[in-house]
Amino acid sequence: MGATKTDHFTGQQNELAILAKALGHPARIAIVEYLMKVDTCICGDIVNELPLAQPTVSQHLKELKNAGLIKGNIEGAAICYCINEPGFEKIKGFFEQIAAYLDKKKNQSECC
Repeated sequence: MGATKTDHFTGQQNELAILAKALGHPARIAIVEYLMKVDTCICGDIVNELPLAQPTVSQHLKELKNAGLIKGNIEGAAICYCINEPGFEKIKGFFEQIAAYLDKKKNQSECC
């Protein structure tokens, strides 16, 4: 069996791509924003915040959790979700690299 396209990239590049893909939907951005605002919550609270059906919200939560951006604990009949800091630290590091690049380029002429 041949190599997949992801085999041609570093582990860090593949991991960042997974994180970016998980954030690539406005509903997931809204979920992350809500979790940051309330610090923790129960799934039903998230459903009440979004104009989406409960199964749709659950699917978005699953994608965020699989990417390592949120974590969840079972509390009785509900699952309580919160931000998973290590996942966002990886994204933060990538954007810090971009910010450093932009700062360096700020005083240079544009190339294109």
